[in-house]
Amino acid sequence: MPSLPRRILSRVLPLAAVTLLVGCAIAPPRTDDPLEKFNRKSYAFNMALDKHVLRPVAVGYTKVTPKPVQTGVSNFFTNIKLPISIANSMLQARPSDAITDTGRFMINMTVGLAGFFDPATKMKIPLKETDFGITLARWGVPEGDYLMIPLLGPSTFRDVWQYPVDGYLFDPISYFERNHQFHWGQYYIPEAVYFIQMRAQLLDADSFLQSAYDPYAFVRDAWRQTRLNKLYDGNPPADVMLKLQQGQGSNNNNSNQNFDPAELLKEQQQWEQKQKQNPSSKPSGNE
Repeated sequence: MPSLPRRILSRVLPLAAVTLLVGCAIAPPRTDDPLEKFNRKSYAFNMALDKHVLRPVAVGYTKVTPKPVQTGVSNFFTNIKLPISIANSMLQARPSDAITDTGRFMINMTVGLAGFFDPATKMKIPLKETDFGITLARWGVPEGDYLMIPLLGPSTFRDVWQYPVDGYLFDPISYFERNHQFHWGQYYIPEAVYFIQMRAQLLDADSFLQSAYDPYAFVRDAWRQTRLNKLYDGNPPADVMLKLQQGQGSNNNNSNQNFDPAELLKEQQQWEQKQKQNPSSKPSGNE
């Protein structure tokens, strides 16, 4: 039986969601970082946890797990979590996207053998991933401050709602866990495998992040651009991107960057060369 907090959430959150959906205008993002002091400490904690626990587990996973199995696991979790996108597409008044994802889900669950294979992609059925943070944004809810959450990573006051809403109400794995009795914690296994698989997919990006002159700022700004691209279907307005690149309101001088990864890496390498002459100027919070 769900715990009292979960039962409360299951009743309050849908009502809150309906209350928020009172207009349809994408809210412009905030680009400052007033919580930077806390965020950097949280980022340092997350990176320490990743260094000593998550990354070693992911490396071990990739060494013992054949590539086809890794692909199958990734396909399974991508497919089994599609109801999250389907529900949010309906909340965003995008029935065509919901229908498309429903088609993908049904095809991969049947022809794709419970989603371990991905025939829907071969049939050129697009993947329309979205979440509750995007839903709130599309109905005009302000983004709020950038927030680095311990254990979870980058978010904002608006996007953080996707964890209780998507993770509890719309996630089939969460529904399965709540409706089955486990005595030895087996319900953690699917989520553990999911996080290990996601971390394993990011191993190739580790060296790139390590080359950043301020990894915290790079993660923050790269995450912001990714969210903007997702919010505006890959085509954010030029004025919105300009505000983000200018870092309006930010007290971090590293906000004025070109967000193209190749160009950013080049700038970071040039900066690192300068640090050899003046290493004391390296930003605080660098991990």
